[in-house]
Amino acid sequence: MRGRLAPVAVRPFSRLLSSYTLNELGDSVGVVALSVLVYDRTHQVAATSAFFIIGKFLPALLAPAFTARLDQVALRRSLPAIYVVEAIAFVLLALIAGGTFSLPLVLALGLIDGTLAITGRGLTRGAVGAVLEPAGLLKEGNALMNMGFALASVGGAALAGLLVASFGLGTALLVDAGSFLAIALVLATTRGLPAASSDEEHLGWRRRLGDGLAFARSHRPVRLLLTGQALALVMFTLVIPIEVVYAKVSLGTTDAGFGVLLATWGVGILLGSLVYILVKQRSVTGLIIVSTAALGIAYLGMAASATLLAACLFSVLGGTGNGIQWIAVMTALQEATPRNLQARVTGLLESLGAAMPGVGYLVGGILASIWNPRTAYWVAGAGVMVLVILLAIGRTRLDGTRGIPSRRRRAPSDVSMPEALTGAPTYEHEHG
Repeated sequence: MRGRLAPVAVRPFSRLLSSYTLNELGDSVGVVALSVLVYDRTHQVAATSAFFIIGKFLPALLAPAFTARLDQVALRRSLPAIYVVEAIAFVLLALIAGGTFSLPLVLALGLIDGTLAITGRGLTRGAVGAVLEPAGLLKEGNALMNMGFALASVGGAALAGLLVASFGLGTALLVDAGSFLAIALVLATTRGLPAASSDEEHLGWRRRLGDGLAFARSHRPVRLLLTGQALALVMFTLVIPIEVVYAKVSLGTTDAGFGVLLATWGVGILLGSLVYILVKQRSVTGLIIVSTAALGIAYLGMAASATLLAACLFSVLGGTGNGIQWIAVMTALQEATPRNLQARVTGLLESLGAAMPGVGYLVGGILASIWNPRTAYWVAGAGVMVLVILLAIGRTRLDGTRGIPSRRRRAPSDVSMPEALTGAPTYEHEHG
C-alpha cells in the first residue's frame, strides 16, 4: 500500500489533491446551503429547480470554453484566481442570506460559482496528468483524487447540514468562502505547477476550444469514452431523485434506514477507490467493463430487493463499482490525450459529469411517477448492462487504437486537428 501512495511524494501532487478535495467539499457545502436558502426564501419548488439548472446544468455548457480560455495561463495564476472569485461569490451570497433576498442575484452567483468549480476541476485534472504520467503514477494519483472527491462529497453534505442547523446559512456560506480562500493561498504558494505552454499562445480561446472538441470527435477511443460515459451517467443517476421514495415506500424503511442506504453507497465508493489502487496492472478497459457491470448488477439487485439489508448489500456493490468506474474512465481519457489538450478534454468529462445527471433525474422522475421507484431501478440496471455488452463488443477499439502515450506526443497547434491526427502511430494497452 505504501507504493500506492507514491504520488504524494511527487511535487506538487499533494497540493493539487488538497485543492481538488477542498473544492469539492466547498461545492457540496454550497449546494446544500444555497438550496436551503432558495427554498426557505421562496417556498417554491420551481425556484429550487431553477437553482439546480442554472447552478449545475448551465455551467457544464459554459465551462469548456472557460477552460480553453485559461489552460494557456500559468496554473499558479489561473487556479488561485478562480478560487478567489469563488470566495467573493460566497461572501456576497452570505450577505444576501443575512439581508435582502434577490433570487436573480443568487442564481447569477450560482452560475458563476458552478462554472468556476468545473473549470477548476478540469484544470487540476490536466495538471495531475502532466505531473504524474511521466512518473508512471497516473492510476494511483487518480485513485487518491477519487477518494478525496468521495470523502468531500459525503462530508460536505453532512458539514453543510451541521453548519446551517447550528450557526445559520450566513455562517455556512462564509465558511465556504474561507475554504476557497485557503485553496487560493495554497496554490499561489505552490512551486512546480505546470507552466503555460508557449506553443499555443498565439491561438485564441475559440481556436483552442475548437481544437479540443475536434480531437474529442476525431480520436475514436476518446470519442467512445466520452459518449459512453455520457450515456452511463444518465443511467447511473436515474434513481437519485426517487431514492427516498424507494427506501420509504418500496422497502418500507424509516428516515434512519434511508440514511443507512445512502451511507452504504458512500462506503462502497471508498472501497472501490482502495480496490483501484490495488489493481494497478489491470487493463483500464477491463476495469471500466467490470466496474460498470457491478453498477448494473447493483441496480438490478436493488430493484428486486425486499429488505433494507439486501438493498444495502447491493448498494455497497454499486458504490464499489462507482468508485472504480469514474477513475478508470478518467485514466483512460488522460492516457489517450496529448499533454497540451489534457485540461480541455478532461474538462469535457467534468462537464458531462455535471450535465448528464440532469437528464437522468428527469427520466428517473418520470419513470417513478408513471410506474413506481422499482421501475427506475430496473430500467437503470438494464440500461447499464446494455452499455456493458456494447463496450465488451467494441473493446478492441479502445484497446488497439489509442495514440502513443501523451507524455511522448503533443497535438500540433499549427494544423487542423484531424490533419494533426493523420498517421499518428498507435500502441496497445498493457493487459494484466
